Amino acid sequence: MSEPIEKVGDLPPPPKTIKKLRKGDLIKVEREKYLNSLESKASDANLPEYIFQGPGEVLLIKGDYCQVRWRRPVPDVWISSEHIVSFK
Repeated sequence: MSEPIEKVGDLPPPPKTIKKLRKGDLIKVEREKYLNSLESKASDANLPEYIFQGPGEVLLIKGDYCQVRWRRPVPDVWISSEHIVSFK
């Protein structure tokens, strides 16, 4: 016997992925997550306080990293999205 053919409308919808960050979001770096990461051991030990106070603006997202622009005359930086939280 043949199995019944499922129609496209009978399939459950695919699970929605929740995006944590979007372009234009205001963020800050979470100190505890960053200081316990591999990136912090490869970077300068004296980080500026403004990255932890925020706000920075997400300019671009590629993979797990976000390009962030701070509201200061400093270069844009790439930060792992695991270390970023929303600025409130």
